[in-house]
Amino acid sequence: MEFQWYPGHMTKAKRQMQEDIKLIDLVIEVIDARCPISSRNPDINGLANGKLRLVLLNKSDLADKSVNQKWISYFKDQGFYCVELDSRDRKNMKGVQATLDEVCAAKFEKDRKRGIKNRPVRAMVVGIPNVGKSTFINSFAGKAVAKTGNKPGVTKGKQWIKLNKSVELLDTPGILWPKFEDNTVGLHLAFIGSINDAIIETRELAMELADFIKETYPGALAARYEVNEDLVNHEIITEIALKRNFLKKGSEPDFDKAASVLIDEFRNGSLGKISLERP
Repeated sequence: MEFQWYPGHMTKAKRQMQEDIKLIDLVIEVIDARCPISSRNPDINGLANGKLRLVLLNKSDLADKSVNQKWISYFKDQGFYCVELDSRDRKNMKGVQATLDEVCAAKFEKDRKRGIKNRPVRAMVVGIPNVGKSTFINSFAGKAVAKTGNKPGVTKGKQWIKLNKSVELLDTPGILWPKFEDNTVGLHLAFIGSINDAIIETRELAMELADFIKETYPGALAARYEVNEDLVNHEIITEIALKRNFLKKGSEPDFDKAASVLIDEFRNGSLGKISLERP
Protein backbone atom coordinates (compact mmCIF):
# COMPACT_ATOMS: atom_id res chain seq x y z
CA MET A 1 0.00 0.00 0.00
CA GLU A 2 1.16 3.52 -0.80
CA PHE A 3 -0.15 6.52 1.12
CA GLN A 4 -0.19 10.16 0.02
CA TRP A 5 -2.72 12.75 1.15
CA TYR A 6 -1.98 16.45 0.78
CA PRO A 7 -5.15 18.47 0.10
CA GLY A 8 -4.79 22.03 -1.19
CA HIS A 9 -5.65 23.78 2.09
CA MET A 10 -2.45 22.37 3.64
CA THR A 11 -0.25 24.36 1.25
CA LYS A 12 -2.09 27.53 2.19
CA ALA A 13 -1.86 26.68 5.91
CA LYS A 14 1.89 26.11 5.69
CA ARG A 15 2.40 29.52 4.03
CA GLN A 16 0.35 31.17 6.78
CA MET A 17 2.40 29.43 9.48
CA GLN A 18 5.60 30.72 7.87
CA GLU A 19 4.25 34.25 8.30
CA ASP A 20 2.90 33.74 11.83
CA ILE A 21 6.10 32.17 13.18
CA LYS A 22 7.63 35.66 13.25
CA LEU A 23 5.22 36.53 16.10
CA ILE A 24 5.91 33.37 18.10
CA ASP A 25 8.14 32.65 21.12
CA LEU A 26 7.35 28.96 21.60
CA VAL A 27 6.28 26.15 19.28
CA ILE A 28 4.14 23.49 20.96
CA GLU A 29 4.23 20.38 18.81
CA VAL A 30 1.51 17.80 19.46
CA ILE A 31 2.45 14.30 18.31
CA ASP A 32 0.91 10.84 18.71
CA ALA A 33 2.72 8.83 21.39
CA ARG A 34 2.13 5.60 19.46
CA CYS A 35 4.32 6.78 16.56
CA PRO A 36 6.25 9.91 17.57
CA ILE A 37 8.50 10.03 14.51
CA SER A 38 5.86 9.27 11.88
CA SER A 39 3.47 11.79 13.44
CA ARG A 40 6.01 14.65 13.30
CA ASN A 41 5.93 16.85 10.22
CA PRO A 42 9.62 17.14 9.22
CA ASP A 43 8.97 20.69 7.94
CA ILE A 44 8.35 21.90 11.52
CA ASN A 45 12.03 21.78 12.49
CA GLY A 46 12.92 24.25 9.76
CA LEU A 47 9.87 26.39 10.46
CA ALA A 48 10.54 26.56 14.21
CA ASN A 49 14.31 27.05 13.97
CA GLY A 50 15.52 29.28 16.81
CA LYS A 51 12.24 29.07 18.77
CA LEU A 52 11.66 27.43 22.13
CA ARG A 53 10.21 23.94 21.60
CA LEU A 54 7.74 21.87 23.62
CA VAL A 55 6.76 18.39 22.44
CA LEU A 56 3.48 16.96 23.78
CA LEU A 57 3.44 13.18 23.61
CA ASN A 58 -0.35 13.01 23.26
CA LYS A 59 -2.57 9.91 23.42
CA SER A 60 0.08 8.43 25.71
CA ASP A 61 -2.71 6.48 27.43
CA LEU A 62 -3.04 4.42 24.24
CA ALA A 63 0.68 3.70 23.93
CA ASP A 64 3.06 1.31 25.68
CA LYS A 65 4.04 3.14 28.89
CA SER A 66 7.62 1.84 28.99
CA VAL A 67 8.12 3.03 25.41
CA ASN A 68 6.66 6.47 26.27
CA GLN A 69 9.41 6.98 28.84
CA LYS A 70 12.05 6.19 26.23
CA TRP A 71 10.55 8.79 23.89
CA ILE A 72 10.54 11.45 26.62
CA SER A 73 14.27 10.83 27.14
CA TYR A 74 14.81 10.90 23.37
CA PHE A 75 13.25 14.35 22.92
CA LYS A 76 14.87 15.83 26.02
CA ASP A 77 18.24 14.66 24.71
CA GLN A 78 17.50 16.70 21.57
CA GLY A 79 16.99 19.84 23.66
CA PHE A 80 13.18 19.90 23.62
CA TYR A 81 10.88 20.22 26.59
CA CYS A 82 8.67 17.09 26.53
CA VAL A 83 5.48 16.13 28.40
CA GLU A 84 3.53 12.85 28.33
CA LEU A 85 -0.15 13.63 27.86
CA ASP A 86 -3.72 12.40 27.54
CA SER A 87 -5.29 15.67 26.40
CA ARG A 88 -8.82 14.49 27.20
CA ASP A 89 -8.00 14.48 30.92
CA ARG A 90 -7.66 17.96 32.44
CA LYS A 91 -5.58 16.56 35.31
CA ASN A 92 -2.84 15.97 32.74
CA MET A 93 -2.57 19.72 32.16
CA LYS A 94 -0.61 20.23 35.41
CA GLY A 95 2.52 18.88 33.74
CA VAL A 96 2.02 21.13 30.73
CA GLN A 97 1.44 24.17 32.94
CA ALA A 98 4.55 23.44 35.01
CA THR A 99 6.62 23.22 31.83
CA LEU A 100 5.10 26.42 30.44
CA ASP A 101 5.86 28.19 33.73
CA GLU A 102 9.48 27.15 33.28
CA VAL A 103 9.49 28.41 29.68
CA CYS A 104 7.74 31.66 30.64
CA ALA A 105 10.13 32.39 33.52
CA ALA A 106 13.13 32.24 31.20
CA LYS A 107 11.41 34.42 28.59
CA PHE A 108 10.15 37.02 31.10
CA GLU A 109 13.65 37.36 32.54
CA LYS A 110 15.03 37.93 29.04
CA ASP A 111 12.30 40.52 28.36
CA ARG A 112 12.99 42.26 31.67
CA LYS A 113 16.64 42.72 30.75
CA ARG A 114 15.50 44.31 27.48
CA GLY A 115 13.06 46.61 29.25
CA ILE A 116 9.95 44.76 28.04
CA LYS A 117 7.22 44.21 30.64
CA ASN A 118 4.00 42.17 30.74
CA ARG A 119 4.20 40.73 27.22
CA PRO A 120 2.69 37.23 27.25
CA VAL A 121 4.42 34.20 25.77
CA ARG A 122 2.97 33.57 22.33
CA ALA A 123 2.86 29.88 21.50
CA MET A 124 1.95 28.26 18.20
CA VAL A 125 0.32 24.83 18.48
CA VAL A 126 1.29 22.64 15.54
CA GLY A 127 0.83 19.03 14.52
CA ILE A 128 -0.40 16.74 11.78
CA PRO A 129 -4.14 15.95 11.41
CA ASN A 130 -5.95 14.03 14.15
CA VAL A 131 -3.22 14.04 16.83
CA GLY A 132 -5.45 15.96 19.27
CA LYS A 133 -4.32 19.59 18.99
CA SER A 134 -7.78 21.06 19.46
CA THR A 135 -8.63 18.66 22.29
CA PHE A 136 -5.44 19.73 24.04
CA ILE A 137 -6.27 23.43 23.62
CA ASN A 138 -9.81 22.97 24.95
CA SER A 139 -8.60 20.97 27.98
CA PHE A 140 -5.87 23.50 28.71
CA ALA A 141 -8.22 26.46 28.33
CA GLY A 142 -10.93 24.71 30.39
CA LYS A 143 -13.58 25.44 27.78
CA ALA A 144 -14.46 24.65 24.17
CA VAL A 145 -12.51 27.25 22.21
CA ALA A 146 -11.34 25.03 19.34
CA LYS A 147 -13.33 22.68 17.11
CA THR A 148 -12.64 18.98 17.63
CA GLY A 149 -13.44 15.81 15.71
CA ASN A 150 -12.28 12.21 15.48
CA LYS A 151 -11.09 12.65 11.90
CA PRO A 152 -8.42 14.69 10.11
CA GLY A 153 -9.08 18.17 8.74
CA VAL A 154 -11.42 19.64 11.38
CA THR A 155 -9.29 22.76 12.03
CA LYS A 156 -9.19 24.71 8.74
CA GLY A 157 -7.84 28.13 9.80
CA LYS A 158 -5.74 29.80 12.49
CA GLN A 159 -7.23 31.03 15.76
CA TRP A 160 -5.70 33.05 18.63
CA ILE A 161 -6.71 31.88 22.11
CA LYS A 162 -5.81 33.88 25.22
CA LEU A 163 -5.29 31.41 28.06
CA ASN A 164 -4.26 33.88 30.75
CA LYS A 165 -2.06 36.95 31.23
CA SER A 166 1.05 34.89 30.61
CA VAL A 167 0.20 32.74 27.57
CA GLU A 168 -1.54 33.20 24.23
CA LEU A 169 -1.98 30.19 21.93
CA LEU A 170 -2.25 30.20 18.17
CA ASP A 171 -4.15 27.13 16.96
CA THR A 172 -3.20 26.04 13.43
CA PRO A 173 -4.62 23.48 10.97
CA GLY A 174 -3.06 20.04 10.93
CA ILE A 175 -0.69 19.77 7.99
CA LEU A 176 1.14 16.83 6.47
CA TRP A 177 3.96 17.10 3.94
CA PRO A 178 3.73 16.47 0.19
CA LYS A 179 5.57 13.12 0.01
CA PHE A 180 6.35 10.37 2.52
CA GLU A 181 9.89 9.18 1.73
CA ASP A 182 9.34 6.05 3.83
CA ASN A 183 6.11 4.17 3.19
CA THR A 184 6.14 2.91 6.80
CA VAL A 185 5.39 6.51 7.85
CA GLY A 186 2.26 6.51 5.68
CA LEU A 187 1.25 3.13 7.06
CA HIS A 188 1.56 4.32 10.67
CA LEU A 189 -0.40 7.51 9.91
CA ALA A 190 -3.14 5.42 8.31
CA PHE A 191 -3.23 3.17 11.41
CA ILE A 192 -3.80 6.16 13.76
CA GLY A 193 -6.31 7.92 11.48
CA SER A 194 -4.21 10.90 10.36
CA ILE A 195 -4.88 10.13 6.69
CA ASN A 196 -8.40 10.44 5.36
CA ASP A 197 -10.00 6.98 5.66
CA ALA A 198 -11.89 7.60 2.40
CA ILE A 199 -8.67 7.06 0.41
CA ILE A 200 -7.55 4.00 2.40
CA GLU A 201 -7.98 0.34 1.41
CA THR A 202 -9.44 -0.81 4.73
CA ARG A 203 -8.91 -4.52 4.03
CA GLU A 204 -5.21 -4.13 3.25
CA LEU A 205 -4.68 -1.76 6.17
CA ALA A 206 -6.30 -4.20 8.60
CA MET A 207 -4.13 -7.06 7.36
CA GLU A 208 -0.98 -4.94 7.80
CA LEU A 209 -2.15 -4.04 11.31
CA ALA A 210 -2.89 -7.67 12.19
CA ASP A 211 0.64 -8.61 11.09
CA PHE A 212 2.21 -5.83 13.17
CA ILE A 213 0.27 -6.63 16.35
CA LYS A 214 0.84 -10.37 16.02
CA GLU A 215 4.61 -9.89 15.69
CA THR A 216 5.14 -7.02 18.16
CA TYR A 217 2.48 -7.70 20.81
CA PRO A 218 1.92 -11.47 20.64
CA GLY A 219 -1.20 -12.55 22.47
CA ALA A 220 -3.07 -9.24 22.06
CA LEU A 221 -5.27 -10.48 19.19
CA ALA A 222 -5.93 -13.80 20.90
CA ALA A 223 -6.90 -12.04 24.14
CA ARG A 224 -9.28 -9.62 22.43
CA TYR A 225 -10.88 -11.84 19.77
CA GLU A 226 -10.09 -15.44 20.86
CA VAL A 227 -8.43 -16.09 17.51
CA ASN A 228 -5.53 -18.38 16.62
CA GLU A 229 -2.50 -16.14 16.04
CA ASP A 230 -0.73 -18.87 14.07
CA LEU A 231 -3.07 -18.07 11.19
CA VAL A 232 -2.02 -15.64 8.43
CA ASN A 233 -3.46 -12.12 8.55
CA HIS A 234 -6.49 -12.53 6.26
CA GLU A 235 -7.46 -15.74 8.09
CA ILE A 236 -7.23 -13.92 11.43
CA ILE A 237 -9.60 -11.21 10.22
CA THR A 238 -11.99 -13.83 8.85
CA GLU A 239 -11.90 -15.54 12.25
CA ILE A 240 -12.61 -12.19 13.97
CA ALA A 241 -15.72 -11.89 11.77
CA LEU A 242 -16.86 -15.37 12.81
CA LYS A 243 -16.13 -14.82 16.52
CA ARG A 244 -18.02 -11.51 16.49
CA ASN A 245 -20.85 -12.98 14.39
CA PHE A 246 -20.26 -10.48 11.56
CA LEU A 247 -22.05 -12.39 8.83
CA LYS A 248 -23.46 -11.47 5.44
CA LYS A 249 -26.29 -13.28 3.67
CA GLY A 250 -25.62 -16.99 3.43
CA SER A 251 -23.58 -16.92 6.67
CA GLU A 252 -20.52 -15.63 4.81
CA PRO A 253 -18.03 -13.85 7.14
CA ASP A 254 -18.19 -10.07 6.73
CA PHE A 255 -14.48 -9.44 6.21
CA ASP A 256 -14.89 -5.68 5.67
CA LYS A 257 -16.75 -5.17 8.94
CA ALA A 258 -14.17 -7.21 10.87
CA ALA A 259 -11.36 -5.22 9.23
CA SER A 260 -12.98 -1.92 10.25
CA VAL A 261 -13.51 -3.14 13.82
CA LEU A 262 -9.86 -4.20 14.12
CA ILE A 263 -8.67 -0.73 13.02
CA ASP A 264 -11.18 1.07 15.24
CA GLU A 265 -10.31 -1.01 18.29
CA PHE A 266 -6.62 -0.37 17.79
CA ARG A 267 -7.31 3.37 17.55
CA ASN A 268 -9.47 3.53 20.67
CA GLY A 269 -7.18 1.36 22.79
CA SER A 270 -9.43 -1.69 23.10
CA LEU A 271 -6.58 -3.92 21.89
CA GLY A 272 -4.33 -2.69 24.69
CA LYS A 273 -1.52 -0.16 24.95
CA ILE A 274 0.38 -0.47 21.68
CA SER A 275 3.34 1.55 20.38
CA LEU A 276 4.14 1.43 16.68
CA GLU A 277 7.63 2.92 17.03
CA ARG A 278 10.56 2.87 19.46
CA PRO A 279 13.48 5.28 19.68
